[in-house]
Amino acid sequence: MPTVLPILASIPSPSDDAIEIGGLELRAYGLAIALGVIAAVWISRRRWAARGGDPDDISRIALWAVLAGLIGARLYHVITDHDRFEGRWLHAFAVWEGGLGIPGGLIAGVATGAYLAHRRGLPVTQLLDVVAPALPVAQAIGRLGNWFNQELFGRPTDLPWGLEIDPAHRPAGYLNVTTFHPTFLYEALWNLALAGGLVLWERHHPNSRPGRLFALYVAGYAVGRAWVEALRIDPAARLFGVRWNIWMSIIAFVGAVGWLVFDSWRARRDAEREPSEATEATEASEEVAAVTASADTADVAATDEPATAAADKSATGEPEAPAAGETHEEPAAGTTESAEEPAATDAGASVDEPATGEASDGEPAAGGQAGTTGAAGPEAQPEGAEVGAEEAATSEPAADAAEQPDATEPAAGDDTTEQANTTDQADTTDQADTTEQADTTDQADTTDRTDPEPAPETPADTADEEAAT
Repeated sequence: MPTVLPILASIPSPSDDAIEIGGLELRAYGLAIALGVIAAVWISRRRWAARGGDPDDISRIALWAVLAGLIGARLYHVITDHDRFEGRWLHAFAVWEGGLGIPGGLIAGVATGAYLAHRRGLPVTQLLDVVAPALPVAQAIGRLGNWFNQELFGRPTDLPWGLEIDPAHRPAGYLNVTTFHPTFLYEALWNLALAGGLVLWERHHPNSRPGRLFALYVAGYAVGRAWVEALRIDPAARLFGVRWNIWMSIIAFVGAVGWLVFDSWRARRDAEREPSEATEATEASEEVAAVTASADTADVAATDEPATAAADKSATGEPEAPAAGETHEEPAAGTTESAEEPAATDAGASVDEPATGEASDGEPAAGGQAGTTGAAGPEAQPEGAEVGAEEAATSEPAADAAEQPDATEPAAGDDTTEQANTTDQADTTDQADTTEQADTTDQADTTDRTDPEPAPETPADTADEEAAT
């Protein structure tokens, strides 16, 4: 029992920093880093596939992002702890000896991965959210390398989980101290808890804005790294008496929280803008619909107006107005008269008063009385002359109607006007023909009506006939 309690009261450190597998010797530190990378890629592939992405995208990006992260982490360590490499600068390339600055690795690895994702047309913020829980898992595994190397431990402690450090790895002034705070274990457990917290938060906020999960990871890691860094006693660069990594943690935390605050403000602004934009879009669509309906109504009215006007004019006998762009000449006065005169002539033929020398109501004309003496009156006119005068009077409208279409010349280059004038000429010619036919009929009727009736026989004529008999 006394021998068990001391073992349980502390955590021993590995006696060797290498692992032999067969005849192959593997540095534990490098192996831990490699296992962490493999775990992170595996987790990211599964998460990206669950979102409908191609898992191979993660592998292609990780190939270069991991390499850039290793280079960045080593450069960060060499720059911040350059005193350890004075006089032996070639050891800066001995990565297996330990010494990788996580802040430098994150900056270089994330920047390279984001650049490659952008070049491939992938959503950068979504990919950052995908790898957010995977990164702390990789860091937790990688911290096991510090345990094998017996480095980066904390202040002395007598807690049951105190880490035993060999005298060769104890810093100056602590040669008599056997147990120290296992800061590598603290940070590993913190990172695992952070990864689990991120997954739980994502499940409770499935519709969170892209990039928030990664910002939460940065802020959470910065808090854990700051208090773990405060426990460490290994030599490190300081600024104003504060370890450089603590300053980097403060900067990372402030940046992540600031981005979350800004993104929350932007989300509220977008939420307030969406209803107004939706209202504006609805109003715009209603205005467009109203304008379209008005235009359709105007088109229908414009289409129906000519037909309605034509129907109204045909019902009232009014001539149709010429279409836009057409030149339609009104018929001349002579043409109108020629079309109307036949009707007037027909009407006049039945109501005209008998001319001088004609019999009316069976009474002998003045010329007939003169004929009893055997002499014709000076006012009596020959029958042929009277008919000729009427023919001349009735033929003038027909001639005017036939000549009238030639007086209206169509405009040059106006085919529509020429067609309209040609139609008018044809109509006028038909009217003239109709007028001539009507005039001929009227002339025949007039001739029949103007034949002189035989004068009544007188007693003298009767006596002469009897004497002759």
